[in-house]
Amino acid sequence: MFEGSMAANAHQVCSIAADQRAALQAFLADNGPVAVLTGAGISTASGIPDYRDNQGEWKRSPPIQHRAFMTSHAARQRYWARALIGFRILAEARPNAAHRALAELERQGRVSGIITQNVDGLHQRAGSRRVVDLHGRADQVVCMGCGARQMRHALHEELSSRNPVWCSEAIEGQAAPDGDADLDADFSSFEVPACGRCGDGIWKPDVVFFGDNVPSTVSAAAHQLLEDSAALLVVGSSLMVYSGFRFVRACRATGRPVACINLGRTRADDLLALKIEGAAEEVLVALLADTS
Repeated sequence: MFEGSMAANAHQVCSIAADQRAALQAFLADNGPVAVLTGAGISTASGIPDYRDNQGEWKRSPPIQHRAFMTSHAARQRYWARALIGFRILAEARPNAAHRALAELERQGRVSGIITQNVDGLHQRAGSRRVVDLHGRADQVVCMGCGARQMRHALHEELSSRNPVWCSEAIEGQAAPDGDADLDADFSSFEVPACGRCGDGIWKPDVVFFGDNVPSTVSAAAHQLLEDSAALLVVGSSLMVYSGFRFVRACRATGRPVACINLGRTRADDLLALKIEGAAEEVLVALLADTS
């Protein structure tokens, strides 16, 4: 399957400069297996939009804050109403060539595992085995009262049945990487069900919202993956969020090199041993083609 994908993208290989391909090959050969940190830029080819432009600035309104979601019923009405629209993009997305390339590099022993800032689950679907979901998974929801969990599609079915008008194809909004959407509307009548197990618990996507903390167990797993690796490769992230940037700092503090594949500026540009300006799927397909 992957060989076919490479063939289908063969025209892309030529657009990556030979010296850049050689430098990336040398980085993996000299430092492998490497840990990989991925961001929204790796999933844009799957149809999921990213958050920031080439200068690292917001393209859309910043994501919902954890405190606002937990303390404001109106904020939850707005979030879940927009999610009925925005989450369709995540639900329908499929792994692209970049996800498949990383899975293949792991199979070859050149990648030790992936720390992803994304919540779309596409690395696992592409076949990657060691994946740390730094910010959780958007396809699951958790009750903040009793800890009950369920798949998100089940909650969306209940939301849809309670709010049929919001399922109309006439209601459109710009989707976001986390399953939210930009939509200007009156959300005051939107019904948000409480947890059926404890009776009044708040259902929240099992993701780390802005202003919340990465669970200690997840952070420990990510740091262990980094400890098991001689270097770090960042793919598709501007690293503007500290939860990702800290792994670059941790590597540099211990003398381990960091390379990056990204379109545009990153927060760590002055810490990188190698940076390739390019689309993740294009660069990673070229990387594999050079060794096939």
